[in-house]
Amino acid sequence: MSAAPEQAFAPSYAQARELFLQAAQDRGLAVDTRPHPLPGRDGEAMAMDVVLDGPARASRVLIVSSACHGVEGHCGSGVQVDALRRADWRPTPWPADVAVLWVHALNPYGFSHGRRTTQENVDLNRNFHRFDQALPDNPGYAQIHDLLIPKAWPPTPENEAALQNWVAQHGKAAFQQAVSGGQHSHPQGLFFSGCEPTWSHTTLRQVLREHAGQARHVGWIDLHTGLGPSGVGERIFACKVDAAALARTRAWWGSEATPITSIYDGSSTSARLTGLMWSAVEDECPQAQYTGIALEYGTVPWTETLFALRADHWLALHPEASADQAQHIRRELRRVFYTETDVWKLQILTQARQALAQGIEGLARA
Repeated sequence: MSAAPEQAFAPSYAQARELFLQAAQDRGLAVDTRPHPLPGRDGEAMAMDVVLDGPARASRVLIVSSACHGVEGHCGSGVQVDALRRADWRPTPWPADVAVLWVHALNPYGFSHGRRTTQENVDLNRNFHRFDQALPDNPGYAQIHDLLIPKAWPPTPENEAALQNWVAQHGKAAFQQAVSGGQHSHPQGLFFSGCEPTWSHTTLRQVLREHAGQARHVGWIDLHTGLGPSGVGERIFACKVDAAALARTRAWWGSEATPITSIYDGSSTSARLTGLMWSAVEDECPQAQYTGIALEYGTVPWTETLFALRADHWLALHPEASADQAQHIRRELRRVFYTETDVWKLQILTQARQALAQGIEGLARA
């Protein structure tokens, strides 16, 4: 098949799902479909679709997931479709007892509706808490929530001046942490962690139990966009603070050209987060040694991304907004998470193919 990037990426969730299912069918791979209870934006069926590529009950499983943050699925789905279609990234010979678990659209609602959040307005990558215990507090977010999502949009100069004053007093790092670290005090706010597991949360746990519950080694590449320089795939350490896990991650995916960054030491473009999705592996696959990264592709400066997210949350609270304003806000949110140029797409695919091959080879050595 042609490697033209536009053939792997799709402008809508429905089309992305169709491409993924067709690519799996063309490879003769079965699809495990977990239907979502709600219809999509255009009335289409939604699902978390799962494909096991490799021997059943393999002891070494590499998970490759897309659309944890729905609108970021345009990129992640493109990577998955491209990889299913192409053979040139695959190590030859394929290592024995290694399989790839393709998880398409962790958050199909957000992907379909062009939002980052689930239908519960939850950031899925902040939702993996133990909800029978006290949730982590984020007092900084409460201080700025009303400024982040003001009553009117666009925000007034006075509103933005007050927000900048908070940043001046507390610093940019504290601001990013307050905004994006995760919060459970404002259900309609940004980066809401939720107060119970979401549909995507519980469904993913089922997938992990059923498809990786026997594995002795689990790797994970979770595909994201929105932070860092345009087209650059930052490899963010996605495990608990553990020297052995960090060493494995560096051995699998790290190099001078592609260093492994971390939210724990401040080297990542991401803030330190709570309720991270990868923690489900510890519960559902306790027998497995786990090694993972978030592959975070840059698009636009973070200030633009945050402004678009604020507008999106404002729109969700204001259905009376004009059609023109709503369309502009939705278009901007997609723009900051998905760069629709062939140059950007090719950058994404080139780096993804390398990371996929490295993950397979790392598992083979484990």
